[in-house]
Amino acid sequence: MVINRPTIIIYCKDADKDLLREVCAGIEEEGVLYQTEEREGDLDSLAFDAAKESMLGSGVGILGKRLAMQMEHVPKGKNVFELDSPAFWQCRNLGANSARAIKKMPFKPVMGDEPL
Repeated sequence: MVINRPTIIIYCKDADKDLLREVCAGIEEEGVLYQTEEREGDLDSLAFDAAKESMLGSGVGILGKRLAMQMEHVPKGKNVFELDSPAFWQCRNLGANSARAIKKMPFKPVMGDEPL
């Protein structure tokens, strides 16, 4: 029997391991569970499918050094956040934001200079 757990799903294709680690750390800091899986597809498909298949309705797609956060019911290709070759703090905040979205909390910054 397969039991789905309430987790944020992260679908990856050739994900940069350091960036993935930071995304997961951001989710953990918010006290939410996550699961990762290797998949085929483009960035929009990875993020969209992750959000659609997550019981929590929040998903992250990682393609190499590109990341996207997506929410259930948001059209494919209209990612909530999308980053290309981000800094570690941006990855961590994107992960935190995927958890904050389901907790209905304000997002952390993911663009611009590193916050103090």
